[in-house]
Order: sequence, then C-alpha cells, then structure tokens
Amino acid sequence: MAYVDSMLRKMVEVSASDLHLSSEVIPQFRLHGDICPVSDAAEINADELSSHLQEISPDKNWIEFQEKWDSDFGYEIPGCGRFRVNLFMDRKGPGAVFRHIPQDIPTADALRLPQTILDMCQLTKGLVLVTGPTGSGKSTTLAAMVDYINRNRSDHIITIEDPVEFVHQNRNCLINQREVHRHTSSFKTALRAALREDPDIVLVGEMRDLETVEIAIETAETGHLVFGTLHTTTAASTVDRIIDQFPADHQAQIRAMLAGSLKGVVAQTLCKKIGGGRVAAQEILVVNSAVSSLIREAKTYQIPSTMQVGAKAGMVLLNDALMKLVSNGMVEPLEAYKKAADKNDIALKLEQNGFKIQNPEAAEMAPPTKAPVPASSSPQPAASTPTPSAGGQSGGDYADPFEEFRRRKST
Repeated sequence: MAYVDSMLRKMVEVSASDLHLSSEVIPQFRLHGDICPVSDAAEINADELSSHLQEISPDKNWIEFQEKWDSDFGYEIPGCGRFRVNLFMDRKGPGAVFRHIPQDIPTADALRLPQTILDMCQLTKGLVLVTGPTGSGKSTTLAAMVDYINRNRSDHIITIEDPVEFVHQNRNCLINQREVHRHTSSFKTALRAALREDPDIVLVGEMRDLETVEIAIETAETGHLVFGTLHTTTAASTVDRIIDQFPADHQAQIRAMLAGSLKGVVAQTLCKKIGGGRVAAQEILVVNSAVSSLIREAKTYQIPSTMQVGAKAGMVLLNDALMKLVSNGMVEPLEAYKKAADKNDIALKLEQNGFKIQNPEAAEMAPPTKAPVPASSSPQPAASTPTPSAGGQSGGDYADPFEEFRRRKST
C-alpha cells in the first residue's frame, strides 16, 4: 500500500477533514478544526515525500508541479473516499494538502438545512451563492442542495468544478460533472459552452474572475438557475464583492443585472461543536423587492437592517445564527464570539441571554490545547537524515529537486 494511501485511510478512520504532508515535518491532521500531529509518525524528508507524492499524482499534474511548483487534482481510493489534492513547494521542499470528500453525499436532512435554503433549490431561474472562508463547508452545502434537487426535480444539471469533489449519481435528474483542466480549459469556457448544452441548472465551483462572474449573471438572466461560490463572510459583502470586481463605468449596469438575477446568498462559517465535530452557522439573505432596490440604488450598507426585519421571509443574520447554536447547547459562547463578524453585537447578545465571556480578546488569542492523533497501524516510512540544503545546513532552504528535469528539457 502506498504511504499516502495509508495516511489517507487513517485520516478517514479518525474523521479528520485534512491531511498535511510537509518536508521535514511530522504528518498532521486537521481534526475538528485543529491541526494535530500524528503521534509515532516519523518526519518525512524532502526526497522521501517527493517520491510518495509522485506515486499518487497523475503524470500531467506531476509535470505541472515540476514546472510551476503548484498543482491541483482529485484522487480516489475505492472504498475509502475521494480527496481534493494540492501540491506545493516551500523553503524545505515539496508538500501537499489532502481534503477528504466523503463518498456518501450528505442529505439536506442530515445537514439540517433550513426550509429557506430548500426553497432556493426549487427556483427555476436566478443566481444563488454559497459563500464563506476556505474550509467553511461551502462544497458540502452545495452538494446537499444538488442532491435535494436530484431527488425532487427532473432537470438537467451541469457542474463545473476544479476538481470534481462529490460525485452525484443520476436519480431524477441528468447530471454532467465537468472538471477544469481535465474536461474543459477554464470555468468561463465551460460556462459559455453550458448555454448550448440544454441545462436547467448550472453549478460553478468557483467564480474566480470578472468574466466568469459576468457570464454567471448573464446565464441566470437568460432563464437558468445558477449556483456559485465566493470567499466572502457576509451576505452584504458578497454583493459588494461582485460589484466591485467591475470597472467603475460598468458597475451601474452590473447592479441592475444583479438586482434582477440574484435570488439568495448563504454565507456560512464552521464552528466547533461541544463534544466534538463541527456545525455550520449560516447567514441567509433572500433577495426580495426591498433588497433588490437596495442593490440597484447602491445602498448595500442597508442590507443588514433589511435582514433584521426579514425573519418572516427566512432571512437570518450570522450573529443570530450563532446565538441559536449557543442557546441550543451546540457551541460554546467563546466559539460564537470568535466566528462573529460583528464582535460588539455578538458580545451584547450573549450578555443579554445570560452568557458571559471573561476578557474575550485575551481568550481568543489563547492557543488551543492539542493532543496528538493516534498513529495508524499502517507501516510508516523509516526516519532518515534530512536532506541538506544548498547552503549545507539541514532543515534550511531545500535544493531544487527538478533542476535536472529542467536542464534536460532546455537541451
């Protein structure tokens, strides 16, 4: 069994979300949000790690890594799961991060998605965005929404991802999943092509650039339902981020287009649960006529106030979602404080509801207590002497492992 495979199996066994492999460092898991070393696992030197990573990398991606020092791809272990992989280079040598994508797609019921989000899955056209920082569960929420549609509608769904993460089987819907750099050259190219592929629903894994955002809005305007993601933390900032990507002389037009096409925003963050695991706190914006007018008139700063009085329409502010988790005994008050965008507001809400945080700023800076993750029973590579750098000092800058490769290529 490949070394990487053995570590990935252990990661799944202990329910960790990520595996971090770095040169001259003990392998690390991200478990319940914390980075934890794998006990009894040996440090891996740069040459060893390079060999392990090459063993599981597609040839195309290994060549890309040799040339650019970065590469992304999907990796699958039958019976274990799929993994989103990023290869990178740092001062000590090669490294990699593996994100576990569970084989079983979480259902809307399992994630306890509110009815407002399920209502968005019943839309026939418009733009729905799921946003949040990296690692906030955007892909999981979107996968559950697509699964809900797949069970309850009879439509054609096209997903454009980098890489394909959750694999959907055709139930009531026909689903085509395309991977950037494998099945298409870019998000924008695949999105343009999707308009000629008779879709009802299009999912864009990442709205990375201005042109992709513009095509997504146009696609939503032409009578399709478009799902997308952005790395924004609140619903209001999502609207601003989209508009601010465009030149000033184009923003009025984009505001008008967005006011008509945007139907909802789910901005989420993951919180550590009491007793282990993590749970999503979700801010939900439903774009009604009032919100649409605020977008068109460049008054997005008033969106939070509109959301406060929009509870009947299913709108939820992030701090209210965090307070609900605290009140239900699922999340510690300090964890809610850490995840809040408006610290003063959440502190006031906690105090009004009888929850007290002593010196929250100091508590927030305190490092978490981490316990090593038990080592896998799978064989570990033997510890070896770190490879000296070009300067002759062990553990310093790593000598270029692909210098010979490039030399041969140039000749």
